[in-house]
Amino acid sequence: MAMRIGIDVGGTNLRVGVFSDLALIEETRFQASFSRLCKEYAPEQAWQKILEVTANAIQTVLLKYPEVEAIGIGFPGFIDPQTHTIAQSPNLPGLKNVNLAADLSRIVGKKVVVENDANAAAYGEYCMAGKPEGGLIYMGLGTGVGGGFIDTSGRLYSGQHGVAMEVGHIIIEPDGRQCGCGNKGCMEQYASASGVAISYFNVTKQQCTAAQIAELAKAGNIAAISAYEVAAKALAQTLASIAKVIDVKNVIIGGGMAGAWTLMQKSFTQRLEADLIPVLRGKISVKTSTAHDQAGMLGAAMLTLR
Repeated sequence: MAMRIGIDVGGTNLRVGVFSDLALIEETRFQASFSRLCKEYAPEQAWQKILEVTANAIQTVLLKYPEVEAIGIGFPGFIDPQTHTIAQSPNLPGLKNVNLAADLSRIVGKKVVVENDANAAAYGEYCMAGKPEGGLIYMGLGTGVGGGFIDTSGRLYSGQHGVAMEVGHIIIEPDGRQCGCGNKGCMEQYASASGVAISYFNVTKQQCTAAQIAELAKAGNIAAISAYEVAAKALAQTLASIAKVIDVKNVIIGGGMAGAWTLMQKSFTQRLEADLIPVLRGKISVKTSTAHDQAGMLGAAMLTLR
């Protein structure tokens, strides 16, 4: 199979993987503080800088692997399935109706496909799991919370407007915490890394990262334990609602915060079983990712084959 590049766009870096079929040949990381760029510059200037950073990263890798045929990018935002433009990115303020695929393709001279980052990760997980029958739901816990759905025929479903499975923006607390999407009380304001930090700060008035809070929780800190319990229950509440609409057996929990799953699993399982309708209790398989953080890159690369 021809080589393909898969790019996972994060808050502070680009992870660029070169793949031959499912095999990762090489991964390179590039500094890319897109959130900072969007805050410091006017939207058009920020976009040009995002293009420059991304194109430079791609061209650096292409120098070593000129035989690459296509580039897939998992990008944090709402991707319009009709126009392939990035309609909005809640965590990249000011970024609206820009066409990353077309703009980059003109610069690097290769086919470029752009998909929502959680959708790309969902497809990557699906491929790495051997394309299991019955479909798959992916929930990625990072700075925000993303989701993806692979249907029973193995197709990625993104919806009419590209916002299907934006699970992080399901409202679980009416008039709750302000979210970057413009609404209040979205699940990701409680179940993400930033949500854990907010929960901990609200009790202690101390600014800590989710990773620091996880260490405190493991040491028995009550406020830290509670912050992760809040996250677990919010995630379970959301999944229980999704399962009543999309009857899928397989659920994968990924993202950076999945590393703290032991702090969340008990509360998550209790809340999930309580909120599921009885016929579904005990029938949903929830596992943490074994993709070693490669799912987003792989999924983006494999989606260029669509």
